[in-house]
Amino acid sequence: MLFFGHKFIESAKFYHVFDIDAIMQTPPSSTIYLEFDEKNLDIINYLQDNKIRFMLKVKNITELMYASALGASYIHVEQKLAKTAQKIAENYLFDAKILVHVEDEEEIQEMAFLGIDGVVFAEAIVKIP
Repeated sequence: MLFFGHKFIESAKFYHVFDIDAIMQTPPSSTIYLEFDEKNLDIINYLQDNKIRFMLKVKNITELMYASALGASYIHVEQKLAKTAQKIAENYLFDAKILVHVEDEEEIQEMAFLGIDGVVFAEAIVKIP
């Protein structure tokens, strides 16, 4: 299981951006975080064109499929979607890892039982204005 933002385990951060200009304010080799939205397609295309790793937060299975097709390295889902998302990712052999937001350590065990690729604590996501 991958851990992002856990106090015991050093990990990379995700940089939440809202436009292409904000990407320039992130450290080199950053992984960009954004929510899947049609309004963000220009940012996604920019990330693809420049071979910048990114994580997309999705709200449903259709967006999950888009995130994989768009080349996301990580796909961030809510816990209620986790089991289904992981099963689909394994069935379709996604390159992306499925990550689930957790707020406390007790949730890690549940995600492990579901076979989820990794967990993200809030501390792993840095908002770039």
